[in-house]
Amino acid sequence: MSPRTKKIRLIQRRPSFAGFRPYGNQKPGACEVALNFEEYEAIKLCDYELLTHSEASAMMNISRPTFTRIYESARRKIAKAFVEGSTICIEGGKSVVNTHWQECQTCKISFSVTEKNPHVCPLCQTPVLEELEIQ
Repeated sequence: MSPRTKKIRLIQRRPSFAGFRPYGNQKPGACEVALNFEEYEAIKLCDYELLTHSEASAMMNISRPTFTRIYESARRKIAKAFVEGSTICIEGGKSVVNTHWQECQTCKISFSVTEKNPHVCPLCQTPVLEELEIQ
């Protein structure tokens, strides 16, 4: 029996940087900890935008358990890099940048369209009909 193929994860935008490097004594070399785009997105949605795992999983068009696994993997990698003073590179993964955006008139957030509920706000569940033009 072969494993299921991974569902493509939607990310809002790719980061505008390639990674992080610690100050001080650092081992020379290439990327020591590789954080993929969906792991970056999971950290951004939960820890920066303060969404719940359910809300964030809807934004990425994946199940909540899958989101939790991605999020925990990202946290372990960041902790490893922090404790060991390693470089973090952000690259790769099974993701695509979502180009379809909508704005909720009730809670005033902009969000990317998902397959599950393409015209429903993931936070307040209000029906949304207008699509934004994002450059």
